Amino acid sequence: MSQKTVRLTMAQAVARFMTAQMTVIDGEKLPIFGGVWAIFGHGNVAGIGEALYAVKDQLPTYRGQNEQSMAHAAIAYGKASFRRRFMAATTSIGPGALNMVTAAGLAYVNRIPVLLLPGDVFANRLPDPVLQQGENFGDGTVSVNDCFRPVSRYFDRITRPEQIIPALRRAMQVLTDPAECGPVTLSLCQDVQAEAYDYPESFFAEKVWVPRRIMPDADEFATAAAALKLAKKPVIIAGGGVLYSEASESLAAFAEEHGIPVMETQAGKSALPHVHELNMGSVGVTGTSASNTLAEEADVVLAVGSRLQDFTTGSWALFKNENLKLIGLNVQPFDAHKHNALPLVADARVGLEALDAALMGWQVESAWTQKALKLKEDWLADADAARAASNVELPSDAQVIGAVQRGRTKATLVCASGGLPGELHKLWRADGPGSYHLDYGFSTMGYEIAGGLGVALARPEDDVVVMVGDGSYLMMNSEIVSAVMMGLKLTVVVLDNSGFGCINRLQMATGGANFNNLFRDTFHVEMPNVDFAAHAASMGAKAKKLASVAELETALAESEGAGGVHVFVIDTDPLVTTEAGGHWWDVAVPEVSERPSVNAAREAYVKALRAQRAG
Repeated sequence: MSQKTVRLTMAQAVARFMTAQMTVIDGEKLPIFGGVWAIFGHGNVAGIGEALYAVKDQLPTYRGQNEQSMAHAAIAYGKASFRRRFMAATTSIGPGALNMVTAAGLAYVNRIPVLLLPGDVFANRLPDPVLQQGENFGDGTVSVNDCFRPVSRYFDRITRPEQIIPALRRAMQVLTDPAECGPVTLSLCQDVQAEAYDYPESFFAEKVWVPRRIMPDADEFATAAAALKLAKKPVIIAGGGVLYSEASESLAAFAEEHGIPVMETQAGKSALPHVHELNMGSVGVTGTSASNTLAEEADVVLAVGSRLQDFTTGSWALFKNENLKLIGLNVQPFDAHKHNALPLVADARVGLEALDAALMGWQVESAWTQKALKLKEDWLADADAARAASNVELPSDAQVIGAVQRGRTKATLVCASGGLPGELHKLWRADGPGSYHLDYGFSTMGYEIAGGLGVALARPEDDVVVMVGDGSYLMMNSEIVSAVMMGLKLTVVVLDNSGFGCINRLQMATGGANFNNLFRDTFHVEMPNVDFAAHAASMGAKAKKLASVAELETALAESEGAGGVHVFVIDTDPLVTTEAGGHWWDVAVPEVSERPSVNAAREAYVKALRAQRAG
């Protein structure tokens, strides 16, 4: 029997295939691709560009202003959708493609789905070297797109049109797999994009992708359940996997039934609402005093959907109980086995519900739960003091956070790197799953505004508020233009401390001199005086420079129901941080120095290292 085929270019096949991929969310069937971000150049405009034009009514194409930031927006969309839906991004070859590598790294580290479609060189090599082509003297098969290999869960270079059939199928497997999930790069040779092939019609049949919920192994499960039953001081660390599994209700029920306090990583924050009595807040280097005190004493740590990176574990110096047992409940075996944990490879929701049933009737001793509740009460008093309104000339980040939250009580908060994530992790009060959206896995400066754009696309009903420092704003701000032109509602709060304040504080803490971070400590002939409000206004935003946290709070409240892009700028103190909470972080200090301050910092560092748990 002859197979029915349709003759298409390779690029047309990519576009048509993407339109046929679906998912089901809350009983509604939806396209799994929320759209494609594109900046066209000679390596993709005639191929993938023409193909996307043909399907623009089914698969919207959005014009970004920078390849890195448009890929950030695509990644934020996938994260805000709890990995149930995602986007693609396409560029030309050369610098356009390489601009996306940083974004690929962000998605790779944070396990976020995004399909990257950079143009590549000519497969036939006849015009070589083409414009923007990098030539490897020793390997004719290499192009600059090979830089995507170490930051892609799956990479393929398409040198013949029929290769796209297995490549796209594999891509979808990775993008939708809870354990493998991450960026996929299909490097599209520009001549092959335009070549035709008789594709089987079955390749374009509609396919519905639903999340795989991995069941626990019987032996692993029995071991984990037994360890919990023997626990006297258990805690739960909730990571991003709780959100991606949509397991918030199961986590709350489990914690309540058994009286176990919960603490949240950066990726897991908002897994429980802030007001839940057993939510102790952030844990680790940027942790609350409540979480960290409990973590130090814990005899069993149930880590749910967490990579257990160094900020969460205090560089593995946080947990001080000599008899500590760690249970790694995770869909990815790599994470479940970390640090000699008792592995429990399973979906977070399935695993929690199964443990809940196995532990029916068991509760931790009430003294442990009551201690947690008292510690939370004490922490909230400290946090309230840090967030309180003030009329100081240069407010702290914490005081600005308080003003933002009072001005926008139901905001979905977006941020990334610098000092803000640490203060937000401690002090922001999230009220629903996904209402706290940070990249602190890759800690990527420049993610913030583009990330806010992606969140606004994924969650159009949310009040999306971006908080960003002046350093990160200067690195990447151009997607303000995209938000304006797309008619999205977005609020950006710029905290201007005249430099890289976070790293300046770290420099001081490790004995270093104030050097090359704040503008005043750099080589300069003239001090910069950036008018951020005027800059944002020039891109179409409604922008204001505000003189105090009171003015900021008022401006936020007044603009809450208004559409469009609003940018509010406020000067802040680069040195003040919240003293309560927190934990040591392993940042190596030079062993030899001529400076007494460095030698003193080294002495303190060596002493702190003794608390680290090896292995």
